[in-house]
Amino acid sequence: MLLDGDEWRRRFAGIKREAWRLETLPQYLVPQEAAEFAAFREGRPPTSSASSSYMERVSRQCAEGKSNGRVHIVTRPLSDYLRFEFGRYYGPHSEAGDEIRILDVTDRPNPLDGVQDFWMFDQAEVVLMNYDADGRQISREVFEGDASAFVEYRRIAVAESVPFKEYVHGGHRA
Repeated sequence: MLLDGDEWRRRFAGIKREAWRLETLPQYLVPQEAAEFAAFREGRPPTSSASSSYMERVSRQCAEGKSNGRVHIVTRPLSDYLRFEFGRYYGPHSEAGDEIRILDVTDRPNPLDGVQDFWMFDQAEVVLMNYDADGRQISREVFEGDASAFVEYRRIAVAESVPFKEYVHGGHRA
């Protein structure tokens, strides 16, 4: 099943315990971010606040005892997009309660090599995130099998990564 619109938003609104994401790409070309990303690349300040419905939802769900998290697999030097994402979104999203972690594989083997981007809801439902090579989203697809492999991918990603703030303050600046 392909997901979009209200059906996609319902996945986040309906979590009981956790929404979790694995990000593997050095850039995501998101139409809604195009103007802000262009401004960043040109050295101009952002034209709008980083506040979003995503941050509001994360903050509200954290207050309800639910968690939102992600691990982003990166290599240095960070791409322009990753430097933009780290500064524009990851900082504010972390402050809202998003548990963002970074798995830097610059100087070591990637323990999740070949695993594609996905969202997992309550460690039970997996949505595969399908992208073109340049980071343009093709589709979101509900995984119809056993989620246990994705639970294991999550375990590995968290165990092998560091919190976002530790990463950027530990010498690996965005």
